[in-house]
Amino acid sequence: MNLPTRRDLIGGFLPLLVAASGGMAGGVDVASPPVTLEYRFLPDETVAMTVSHRARTETTISGTTQSTDTATDSRKRWRVVSVDAEGRATIEHSVDHVAMTSRISDRGEVRWNSDDGDQAPPGYETVRGSLGVPLSRVVIDRAGRVISRIDLQPTPPSASGDLMVVPLPDGKVEIGAEWSVPQEVVVEVPGGPRRAVRTRLRYRLESVRDNVALISIDTTVLTPIDDPRLESRLLERIWNGDIEFDIPSGRVIRRSTGIDRRVVGFSGQESSVRYRSTLEERLISEAAPEDVPSAPATE
Repeated sequence: MNLPTRRDLIGGFLPLLVAASGGMAGGVDVASPPVTLEYRFLPDETVAMTVSHRARTETTISGTTQSTDTATDSRKRWRVVSVDAEGRATIEHSVDHVAMTSRISDRGEVRWNSDDGDQAPPGYETVRGSLGVPLSRVVIDRAGRVISRIDLQPTPPSASGDLMVVPLPDGKVEIGAEWSVPQEVVVEVPGGPRRAVRTRLRYRLESVRDNVALISIDTTVLTPIDDPRLESRLLERIWNGDIEFDIPSGRVIRRSTGIDRRVVGFSGQESSVRYRSTLEERLISEAAPEDVPSAPATE
């Protein structure tokens, strides 16, 4: 059986440190008039959020089962560098705290909290170096389209299929409106095939209540996959969930996504892998600038 290494576990943690924030709301208001969903950032403000990720992988090969559990809690920030006259915001993304736990069924447990000041265990050094510094700088428009992006620190692609910013529809939309975002991910098997796989993230406005929009999201794999090895490597990219967007402030205030999928035959007829994961992000604060200009600052 190919057991996951510590590097594999850290590779799963790091993408979570570069993901964005999210949301959800309750209640249904079918009589709600059309609404405009758009981001409304202010120059020099800071938006902070907590991220909680839990994952369990159960792998069975030749009658032997191994389980791997990981947990990551982090706190990340968006600093709005500037906003131009058209509402395009330049944002720097950073992470200032992380607590990690990894547990493999036959290897014991490793814990590390960046606030403790302890030296990072072997394999966690890159995480320590990524804290408290800008990881990326992006320019986004009011609909969340990324105009440009510069990675200021080495960051692996997000394993959760996450976009840096939740995309929003243009113009006014009614309840039931749908919009989608195509993606292409490269899936590879160590020592085996490498393939580009097309997926689609579909969003739907489910309800609006108390000025909070509830948006559902699901992932569809568009490329036919007939190789269980490739399918097993794609598990983390197929997820569903809910988003809450506060309309007046132009903020994603909570995002909740989950995965629970199983693939059989990825390493022989008697093999299987099951991946279960949850990701919860919540807005915890937003520090408004002390002196906000009457008109948006121009970059």
